[in-house]
Amino acid sequence: MVRIRVLVVDDHRIFAESLAAALAAEPDVDVSAAGSGPAALRCLERAVAEGRRFDVLLVDADLGGQLPGGRPAVPVQEGDEEGLVDGMSLVAGVRSVHPAVRVVVLAEKDDPRRAALALQAGACGWVAKDCSLSRLLNVIRGVLRDETHLPAALLTGVLRELTAARKHRTESERLVESLTPREREVLRCMVAGLGRKAVAERLFLSPHTVRTHMQNVLGKLGVHSTLAAVALARRAGVGPVDLTSPSAGDVVERGGQLA
Repeated sequence: MVRIRVLVVDDHRIFAESLAAALAAEPDVDVSAAGSGPAALRCLERAVAEGRRFDVLLVDADLGGQLPGGRPAVPVQEGDEEGLVDGMSLVAGVRSVHPAVRVVVLAEKDDPRRAALALQAGACGWVAKDCSLSRLLNVIRGVLRDETHLPAALLTGVLRELTAARKHRTESERLVESLTPREREVLRCMVAGLGRKAVAERLFLSPHTVRTHMQNVLGKLGVHSTLAAVALARRAGVGPVDLTSPSAGDVVERGGQLA
């Protein structure tokens, strides 16, 4: 019998333990539970090290507290100062680091916008927390067959949200394309969270020149703040500059010689 390894991630302990117990009663399901995003990531890493990878994650949509207006999905680095990672960020992080794992979001209520965000982050399904066990098992087995599961009542709204997001992405891409190569480099530094001084040091420019580039970036993108520029850049698929790699002009030793 092929066994399915499931990890329930929910910060409501009673719900997580009850769901895990119900799933564990199935003859072909092995289940564990984690009470936070960081705990879930540790479980995943430990399972990989032990050669017992999880197949499916069931993630609470409101993990770590529901954030007003929804939160853009970003790769998971660390929990915040309280050790929390929100549900959408966890979805994106897991799909980035563990692409073979299927993620299903468990929600208190149907929300087309948040369901669309979950799909964009890499989730394979959106299921109500109060659905029947048989329904949830069908979804778990379905996503392992590469199916995507949404409640029928959400389908129209989710498609509308995804269409709008695609339109916004296209417009964002057009605006980013209007930037010069240097301005795009500055934008990637902004996405990485670097301030003006740090950008200047990395690109070997004066702070005054960096300020001019940043002002040009904001003007061409039609936004009035760095946060808005970063949000638009992410919609356009612009990632952060790699802070682990040497910046332009750095002296690097390779094979005993300076490059």
